[in-house]
Amino acid sequence: MSFREFLGNSATVSRLRESVRSGHFPQAMILAGPKGAGKYTLALMMAQAVNCLNPTETDGLPDFCGRCENCLRIAESKNLEERVAEAVATREDMRDADKKDTRILIQTHPDVVVIPPDPPQLMIKMGQVRQVIHNAYYRPPTQARRAFSIFTTSAFMKEAANSLLKVLEEPPEGTSLILLAENPQELLPTIRSRAVLHRLGALPAEEIETLLATRRPELKANDRKLVARLAEGAIGRALTLDLAVYLVGRQDALIILHTALRDPDYSTLFRATETYRAGADGQEKTVILLRALGSLVEDLLLVVAGTPHLARNVDLAGELDKLGQGLSVDWIDGAARALSQVESGMRRNLLRSLSLDAMAVSLEGR
Repeated sequence: MSFREFLGNSATVSRLRESVRSGHFPQAMILAGPKGAGKYTLALMMAQAVNCLNPTETDGLPDFCGRCENCLRIAESKNLEERVAEAVATREDMRDADKKDTRILIQTHPDVVVIPPDPPQLMIKMGQVRQVIHNAYYRPPTQARRAFSIFTTSAFMKEAANSLLKVLEEPPEGTSLILLAENPQELLPTIRSRAVLHRLGALPAEEIETLLATRRPELKANDRKLVARLAEGAIGRALTLDLAVYLVGRQDALIILHTALRDPDYSTLFRATETYRAGADGQEKTVILLRALGSLVEDLLLVVAGTPHLARNVDLAGELDKLGQGLSVDWIDGAARALSQVESGMRRNLLRSLSLDAMAVSLEGR
């Protein structure tokens, strides 16, 4: 693997590779961009490029070999979800006394540590930042030229965020911190001001559609077009989106919209929402439904605004046009607020089926 395999955002990638060539890699950096834009992949690539034992060049810029010990061990962190699941399972097997003080960290290379959000709150916690501080000041790189700490989210607990400032204000030599963020404004201003910001922009839908033709050949042309729009410019999302699962959730989302905007069929609504039960499976299914509903509401706004060609659910153009007839911006605003309330209720473990029914009914006749 090399930088040639990173898709999109060539200008940003080139600037980062130039910093590797100059030997002035930033001690603190924020990689910002939508989910699926490749922030985590790029962060690992930078750690590989800086620490490659057999560095090479492609397109006249520094690259990594992908085969030396440092490259291979850093790459073992690539499947982040799998590594986090392993770490969580290991923690669950501990005694209760030890479990309480153990935080999730991923470290397949002694000088590169990945800090994911710690379950169940899914936030960066004080114990994780404390370990990063300890590594930065008391554990200089042993097998790498430069140590890396990669935070995979901008969701920090307040105490953890404040503690991170110590490393940013007095950065030790030989260590770089990379913070990944969908929205850098979620980070403290004092953190943002002490880090170099690089943005990964969204790829055009047409470019993603072309890439899907080679990377996901099993998709038909119309499905590629739909997936490319639903990805919202994030190639990682396009490559991993399970279209069949999304379409099931979207069908239930359409039932909610038809109940609110057309002649309500409560028996159909209740049959659909009663399948959204408690448990992990029900939670994942609900998340997919809410995302699908959110995309449909946004598409309705585009229809009302007179720009239906920008809608994501391109296969529903006719139906969206019918649903949008006579619809006001105020209704769409109310629908977005209702959707946000349901998402908030999911975090408080409210009964999912009842929350979805209540949302559909509350939107009726607005």
